[in-house]
Amino acid sequence: MTEPNHTARWWHRLPDGRIQCDVCPRTCRLHDGQRGYCFVRARAGDRLVLTTYGRSSGFAVDPIEKKPLAHFYPGTSVLSFGTAGCNLSCRFCQNWDISAARSTDRLAATASPAQIATAAHDAGCASVAFTYNDPVIFAEYAIDTAVAAHEAGLHTVAVTAGYMLPQPRAAFFSRMDAANIDLKGFSEDFYWHTTGAHLRDVLDTIAWVATTDTWLELTTLVIPGHNDDPAQLAAMCAWIVAEAGPDVPLHLSAFHPAHKMPDVPRTPPDTLRTARTIALDAGLHFVYTGNVHDPAGEVTSCASCGRTLVARDWYQLLRYDLAPDGRCPDCATPLPGRFATAAGTWGRRSTRVTIG
Repeated sequence: MTEPNHTARWWHRLPDGRIQCDVCPRTCRLHDGQRGYCFVRARAGDRLVLTTYGRSSGFAVDPIEKKPLAHFYPGTSVLSFGTAGCNLSCRFCQNWDISAARSTDRLAATASPAQIATAAHDAGCASVAFTYNDPVIFAEYAIDTAVAAHEAGLHTVAVTAGYMLPQPRAAFFSRMDAANIDLKGFSEDFYWHTTGAHLRDVLDTIAWVATTDTWLELTTLVIPGHNDDPAQLAAMCAWIVAEAGPDVPLHLSAFHPAHKMPDVPRTPPDTLRTARTIALDAGLHFVYTGNVHDPAGEVTSCASCGRTLVARDWYQLLRYDLAPDGRCPDCATPLPGRFATAAGTWGRRSTRVTIG
């Protein structure tokens, strides 16, 4: 079932005998027995292997809105799973217990790509999501599972920080129907000192995905005193409008103390509301707030006439008022995204699932 020595797809040998991993901009260069920064891509003899292929930290059926995706088959359910490890080191990580693979191994579940697709189909899910930790580091497992999911008639969703090199990026996102990419801030100083990554590589991924058929939404966790400067938020939103387009939904989420930032206060709701106003003023058409109860920040309105098209309470749909072809019933403006003729009925619940 598990494949601890599954050969990785993107790597090459260096003249000095080391092997270089070519998945993310870290380009870890490894001697035999060494692991990369993510801890799950390792050198075994004369090849690079993915040690978490077929192994997961667990499976759950969630509302699609929890990913968060607001314009991708609202109300439907998604089978979500992750593995362990990460190629970033975010000091504020909300899932640090599985991303910090160096200190703990949480891979209690095993499942093949075909088993995951079958379980999602049997559970009545519309999609499979690669989430909890970053699927960039288990790209081979995610891609194989995405192929199996598509064969079963399911959609695929990636929740990622977007820290990836161009070649694997093209292969990875070609199998993803939707993606939510974390844009964690808008300064190199913040990125490097708080996440251990570089902003430019993430911006390159976002701009590139925006040109593909993969539906794109973005999330920024707004952290008091770290990335909530109004001028920086305005610059970030202006960049999104210019490079990804005004129709890319942006989710502004509230921080709560976690991992290595336990003394930073929770994000005040007013800070999120101010950030949302900044984003709308910058020209973004669809801006949402998350991790707080803010009904105004959960509504999808027509960008042309302002009619409420989708209303939510947390992850529960309260209203779904689209024409069958995904247009506004009043002015016939198409709502950007992926929509069915009727909303899903999953609701706000999350349910753990056992596979294998």
